[in-house]
Amino acid sequence: MEWLETTARSVEDAKELLLDQLGVDAEDAEFEVVEEPKPGLFGRVRGEARVRARVRPAQVRQKVERRDRKKKDKPTDGAEAATATATATATVSAAAPAASSAPAAAPKPPRAPAPARERAPRPESTVTADEVGAEAKRFMDALVDAFGIEHTTEVSVDGEHIDVRVEGEQLGLLVGPRGTTLQAVQEITRIVAQRKLGDHDTRLTVDVGGYRQRRQEALARFATQIANEVMGSGEARALEPMNSSDRKVVHDTLSAIDGIDTRSEGEDPNRRVVIVPANA
Repeated sequence: MEWLETTARSVEDAKELLLDQLGVDAEDAEFEVVEEPKPGLFGRVRGEARVRARVRPAQVRQKVERRDRKKKDKPTDGAEAATATATATATVSAAAPAASSAPAAAPKPPRAPAPARERAPRPESTVTADEVGAEAKRFMDALVDAFGIEHTTEVSVDGEHIDVRVEGEQLGLLVGPRGTTLQAVQEITRIVAQRKLGDHDTRLTVDVGGYRQRRQEALARFATQIANEVMGSGEARALEPMNSSDRKVVHDTLSAIDGIDTRSEGEDPNRRVVIVPANA
C-alpha cells in the first residue's frame, strides 16, 4: 500500500487527517513522522507537522504441514468439536480437586516490562488484485445465495483498489440501518479475501444495491451545503458522528472548495468532521 503524506498544525492533527483519507481506524494504519513543528517564542510553534501513513499490511499466516490421512480416519467437524469439548471438560474436572486442596501460592513479584522489540518486516505479497477480487466475489455470491436472493456480482480492479458490487432485489437486509450491516459485510469479505490469500497491499470496497454510491453522493451534497453556510457565517460547524469511510467522503469533497478547512474530532464511534473557515 502506498504512503500518503499531509501537513497540519500538530502531529496528532496530521494523523487524524491521514486516517480519514485512508478510511481506516488508527490500529489499522502505520505512521511515520517526517517533520515536527518547532518551538517558538512564548510557547508558540513554528512550521507544521509533516506525517506519512499507509494502511497497515496484514500479517501472512505461515502454512503448517499436515500429514496425509485417510478420509475414513479423519473425524468430522462435529466429532472434532465433541472430542475437544469432552477432553477440556475432563481436564478441568480432574484438575479442580487438586487445585482446591493445594495451599495458596505466595504472590510472585511483579515482572519488569519486557523491552520493546522491533517488528519484523512483512514478506512481500505475491497475490494479485485480480485474485483477491475473485475470492471476494466467491464469498459474496455464497453469502447472498444463503439468503435465497437472486443477484449479480461484478468486480472492478483499478491498481490496488478493488470494488465489489452486488445488484439485485430485496438486498436491504445486507445493508442495515445507515449501512451498518454493509460495513460489517465489507470487513468480513476483506478478511476472507485478503488474509486468506496473504494479501496486504490492496484496498477492497463492497457495495450492495448501490447503497454506498447513493450515500456518497448524498454526503457530498450535504457537506457542500454546510461548507457554504460556514463560509457565509464565518462560524465552524460540527457534523454528526460518522464512520471512517463517510468522513473520508466529506474530507475529499471539501478539499476542492477554497475558503474552508476540515478536521476530525472525538473518538470512534463518536468521531465527527468539523468544517471551519480557512485559517481560523
